[in-house]
Amino acid sequence: MSDAETLHRLMAARFSCRAFRPDPVPDETIRAMIETSRLTPSWCNTQPWQVVVTRPGVTEPLAEALVQEALRSQSVNSDMPFPERYTGERQARRRASGFALYDALGIAHDDKQGRLKQMLENFRFFGAPHVALITSAAELGPYGAVDAGAFLQSFLLAAQAHGVATIPQAALAQHAPFLKRRLEIPGDRWLICGVSFGYADMSHPANAFRTDRAQVEEILRFA
Repeated sequence: MSDAETLHRLMAARFSCRAFRPDPVPDETIRAMIETSRLTPSWCNTQPWQVVVTRPGVTEPLAEALVQEALRSQSVNSDMPFPERYTGERQARRRASGFALYDALGIAHDDKQGRLKQMLENFRFFGAPHVALITSAAELGPYGAVDAGAFLQSFLLAAQAHGVATIPQAALAQHAPFLKRRLEIPGDRWLICGVSFGYADMSHPANAFRTDRAQVEEILRFA
Protein backbone atom coordinates (compact mmCIF):
# COMPACT_ATOMS: atom_id res chain seq x y z
CA MET A 1 0.00 0.00 0.00
CA SER A 2 1.39 3.41 -0.98
CA ASP A 3 1.85 6.26 1.49
CA ALA A 4 -1.04 8.09 -0.21
CA GLU A 5 -3.31 5.06 0.17
CA THR A 6 -2.30 4.64 3.82
CA LEU A 7 -3.05 8.29 4.58
CA HIS A 8 -6.43 8.08 2.86
CA ARG A 9 -7.27 4.87 4.73
CA LEU A 10 -6.45 6.45 8.10
CA MET A 11 -8.47 9.57 7.29
CA ALA A 12 -11.45 7.51 6.11
CA ALA A 13 -11.38 5.15 9.09
CA ARG A 14 -11.12 7.80 11.82
CA PHE A 15 -14.36 8.97 13.42
CA SER A 16 -15.37 11.03 16.45
CA CYS A 17 -15.72 8.45 19.20
CA ARG A 18 -18.47 9.17 21.75
CA ALA A 19 -18.13 6.10 23.97
CA PHE A 20 -14.89 4.61 25.28
CA ARG A 21 -13.78 1.53 27.14
CA PRO A 22 -12.03 2.27 30.46
CA ASP A 23 -8.74 0.63 29.40
CA PRO A 24 -5.90 3.18 29.57
CA VAL A 25 -3.60 3.83 26.64
CA PRO A 26 -0.01 2.91 27.56
CA ASP A 27 2.32 5.84 28.17
CA GLU A 28 4.66 4.62 25.44
CA THR A 29 1.81 4.72 22.91
CA ILE A 30 0.89 8.27 23.92
CA ARG A 31 4.54 9.28 23.61
CA ALA A 32 4.68 7.68 20.15
CA MET A 33 1.61 9.67 19.11
CA ILE A 34 3.28 12.90 20.25
CA GLU A 35 6.55 11.86 18.58
CA THR A 36 4.71 11.86 15.26
CA SER A 37 2.62 14.95 15.99
CA ARG A 38 5.65 17.07 16.91
CA LEU A 39 6.75 16.93 13.26
CA THR A 40 3.85 19.21 12.31
CA PRO A 41 4.96 22.33 10.40
CA SER A 42 4.31 25.79 11.82
CA TRP A 43 4.73 29.39 10.73
CA CYS A 44 8.40 30.42 11.19
CA ASN A 45 8.83 27.08 12.99
CA THR A 46 7.40 28.66 16.15
CA GLN A 47 5.83 25.32 17.24
CA PRO A 48 3.36 27.13 19.54
CA TRP A 49 1.57 23.99 20.75
CA GLN A 50 1.80 22.37 24.15
CA VAL A 51 -0.26 19.38 25.32
CA VAL A 52 -1.42 18.29 28.78
CA VAL A 53 -2.63 14.66 28.86
CA THR A 54 -4.51 13.28 31.85
CA ARG A 55 -4.17 9.73 33.10
CA PRO A 56 -6.82 7.62 34.86
CA GLY A 57 -7.09 8.82 38.45
CA VAL A 58 -6.95 12.41 37.23
CA THR A 59 -9.38 12.15 34.32
CA GLU A 60 -12.38 11.00 36.36
CA PRO A 61 -12.38 13.70 39.09
CA LEU A 62 -11.64 16.30 36.44
CA ALA A 63 -14.70 15.15 34.50
CA GLU A 64 -16.90 15.27 37.60
CA ALA A 65 -15.74 18.79 38.42
CA LEU A 66 -16.14 19.95 34.83
CA VAL A 67 -19.71 18.66 34.64
CA GLN A 68 -20.55 20.68 37.76
CA GLU A 69 -18.86 23.72 36.25
CA ALA A 70 -20.85 23.29 33.04
CA LEU A 71 -24.11 23.05 34.99
CA ARG A 72 -23.21 26.09 37.06
CA SER A 73 -22.12 28.26 34.15
CA GLN A 74 -23.54 27.59 30.70
CA SER A 75 -22.01 30.71 29.15
CA VAL A 76 -18.99 30.54 26.84
CA ASN A 77 -15.77 31.63 28.55
CA SER A 78 -13.19 30.74 25.92
CA ASP A 79 -9.79 32.18 25.08
CA MET A 80 -10.86 32.58 21.43
CA PRO A 81 -14.29 33.84 20.33
CA PHE A 82 -16.78 31.11 19.49
CA PRO A 83 -18.83 31.46 16.27
CA GLU A 84 -21.65 33.96 16.73
CA ARG A 85 -23.95 31.95 14.45
CA TYR A 86 -24.12 29.19 11.85
CA THR A 87 -25.83 29.90 8.52
CA GLY A 88 -26.51 28.19 5.22
CA GLU A 89 -24.78 24.89 4.54
CA ARG A 90 -22.79 25.13 7.80
CA GLN A 91 -25.97 25.28 9.84
CA ALA A 92 -27.45 22.42 7.80
CA ARG A 93 -24.39 20.23 8.42
CA ARG A 94 -24.38 21.06 12.12
CA ARG A 95 -28.05 20.14 12.48
CA ALA A 96 -27.66 16.95 10.46
CA SER A 97 -24.78 15.81 12.65
CA GLY A 98 -26.72 16.47 15.85
CA PHE A 99 -29.89 14.77 14.61
CA ALA A 100 -27.90 11.72 13.46
CA LEU A 101 -26.41 11.37 16.95
CA TYR A 102 -29.77 11.73 18.68
CA ASP A 103 -31.35 9.23 16.28
CA ALA A 104 -28.57 6.71 16.97
CA LEU A 105 -29.17 7.10 20.70
CA GLY A 106 -32.95 7.06 20.44
CA ILE A 107 -33.28 10.61 21.81
CA ALA A 108 -36.36 12.38 20.47
CA HIS A 109 -35.75 15.85 19.02
CA ASP A 110 -38.05 17.36 21.66
CA ASP A 111 -36.51 15.43 24.58
CA LYS A 112 -34.77 18.31 26.32
CA GLN A 113 -33.59 16.25 29.28
CA GLY A 114 -32.18 13.55 27.03
CA ARG A 115 -30.36 16.13 24.94
CA LEU A 116 -28.98 17.82 28.06
CA LYS A 117 -27.73 14.50 29.42
CA GLN A 118 -25.98 13.75 26.13
CA MET A 119 -24.51 17.26 25.97
CA LEU A 120 -22.97 16.76 29.40
CA GLU A 121 -21.15 13.70 28.06
CA ASN A 122 -18.81 16.20 26.42
CA PHE A 123 -17.63 17.24 29.85
CA ARG A 124 -17.41 13.63 31.04
CA PHE A 125 -15.05 13.11 28.09
CA PHE A 126 -17.49 10.44 26.87
CA GLY A 127 -16.00 8.05 29.41
CA ALA A 128 -12.49 8.24 27.92
CA PRO A 129 -9.57 7.40 30.21
CA HIS A 130 -7.57 10.34 28.84
CA VAL A 131 -8.13 13.88 27.67
CA ALA A 132 -5.47 15.94 25.88
CA LEU A 133 -5.72 19.71 26.20
CA ILE A 134 -4.00 21.49 23.33
CA THR A 135 -2.82 25.02 23.98
CA SER A 136 -1.07 27.68 21.92
CA ALA A 137 1.05 30.70 22.77
CA ALA A 138 -1.44 33.56 23.26
CA GLU A 139 0.97 36.13 21.81
CA LEU A 140 0.65 34.47 18.38
CA GLY A 141 -3.11 34.95 18.32
CA PRO A 142 -5.11 33.34 15.50
CA TYR A 143 -2.00 32.26 13.59
CA GLY A 144 -0.75 30.25 16.54
CA ALA A 145 -4.22 28.70 16.74
CA VAL A 146 -3.98 27.72 13.06
CA ASP A 147 -0.66 25.99 13.76
CA ALA A 148 -2.19 24.26 16.78
CA GLY A 149 -5.01 23.08 14.51
CA ALA A 150 -2.44 21.47 12.23
CA PHE A 151 -0.93 19.77 15.28
CA LEU A 152 -4.40 18.58 16.26
CA GLN A 153 -4.89 16.86 12.91
CA SER A 154 -1.48 15.20 13.22
CA PHE A 155 -2.42 13.98 16.69
CA LEU A 156 -5.74 12.54 15.47
CA LEU A 157 -4.07 10.65 12.63
CA ALA A 158 -1.22 9.43 14.83
CA ALA A 159 -3.77 8.11 17.30
CA GLN A 160 -5.68 6.35 14.53
CA ALA A 161 -2.47 4.74 13.31
CA HIS A 162 -1.95 3.33 16.81
CA GLY A 163 -5.51 2.02 17.06
CA VAL A 164 -6.56 4.76 19.49
CA ALA A 165 -9.98 6.39 19.11
CA THR A 166 -10.41 10.15 19.49
CA ILE A 167 -12.90 12.97 19.57
CA PRO A 168 -11.74 16.60 19.24
CA GLN A 169 -13.86 18.84 21.47
CA ALA A 170 -14.21 22.57 21.11
CA ALA A 171 -16.83 22.33 23.89
CA LEU A 172 -14.07 22.03 26.47
CA ALA A 173 -12.69 25.42 25.46
CA GLN A 174 -15.95 26.99 26.71
CA HIS A 175 -14.53 26.54 30.20
CA ALA A 176 -10.95 27.56 29.51
CA PRO A 177 -10.29 29.43 32.79
CA PHE A 178 -11.57 26.51 34.88
CA LEU A 179 -9.49 23.91 33.04
CA LYS A 180 -6.39 26.09 33.03
CA ARG A 181 -6.63 26.63 36.78
CA ARG A 182 -7.32 22.97 37.45
CA LEU A 183 -4.39 21.70 35.35
CA GLU A 184 -2.05 24.61 36.09
CA ILE A 185 -1.84 25.82 32.50
CA PRO A 186 -0.18 29.27 32.40
CA GLY A 187 -2.26 32.32 31.60
CA ASP A 188 -0.13 33.13 28.55
CA ARG A 189 -1.53 30.03 26.80
CA TRP A 190 -4.75 29.83 24.81
CA LEU A 191 -6.76 26.66 25.28
CA ILE A 192 -7.56 25.67 21.70
CA CYS A 193 -9.52 22.47 22.29
CA GLY A 194 -9.50 19.13 24.04
CA VAL A 195 -9.23 15.62 22.62
CA SER A 196 -10.76 12.78 24.59
CA PHE A 197 -9.10 9.52 23.61
CA GLY A 198 -8.82 5.85 24.44
CA TYR A 199 -10.18 2.62 22.96
CA ALA A 200 -13.61 2.75 21.36
CA ASP A 201 -16.60 0.92 22.80
CA MET A 202 -17.99 -0.21 19.45
CA SER A 203 -21.03 -1.81 21.10
CA HIS A 204 -22.33 1.63 22.14
CA PRO A 205 -24.95 3.15 19.80
CA ALA A 206 -23.21 6.55 19.91
CA ASN A 207 -20.46 5.02 17.78
CA ALA A 208 -22.87 3.59 15.21
CA PHE A 209 -23.28 6.65 12.97
CA ARG A 210 -20.90 8.61 10.73
CA THR A 211 -21.04 12.14 9.39
CA ASP A 212 -20.57 12.78 5.69
CA ARG A 213 -18.15 15.08 3.86
CA ALA A 214 -18.53 17.47 0.95
CA GLN A 215 -17.34 16.12 -2.40
CA VAL A 216 -14.19 17.39 -4.12
CA GLU A 217 -16.28 19.34 -6.63
CA GLU A 218 -17.85 21.32 -3.77
CA ILE A 219 -14.45 22.30 -2.35
CA LEU A 220 -11.99 22.65 -5.21
CA ARG A 221 -11.79 25.42 -7.78
CA PHE A 222 -8.85 25.72 -10.18
CA ALA A 223 -7.86 29.25 -11.21
